Amino acid sequence: DEFVNLRQTSVHTFGDDAVLLDVREPAEWTAGHAPNAVHIPLGQLPERLDDLPAVPGALPVVCRSGVRSAQAVAYLADHGIEATNVAGGMQAWEEAGRALVSDSGHPRIL
Repeated sequence: DEFVNLRQTSVHTFGDDAVLLDVREPAEWTAGHAPNAVHIPLGQLPERLDDLPAVPGALPVVCRSGVRSAQAVAYLADHGIEATNVAGGMQAWEEAGRALVSDSGHPRIL
């Protein structure tokens, strides 16, 4: 598995106010996301590297379950950007009771 050696971080290491890179699709983002997340769908990442949030240390990257974010972390590492995969993705974020916001006011993870 090409992602075995990727850096991973537990959702329990972040507060609700953490800045995350969310690489899910627009419908997933709209349904519910972390309050300070920055949304760049995985397919747009190559042309939007200038839009990445500046964070101290490794940039936490999240998707629904951790697969797409692992792909994003590998891509970022190949481009000299330090990033870490949020283990379990937004499903783990929600299960940990972390804050969620949505456009509808009724956040949920798709």
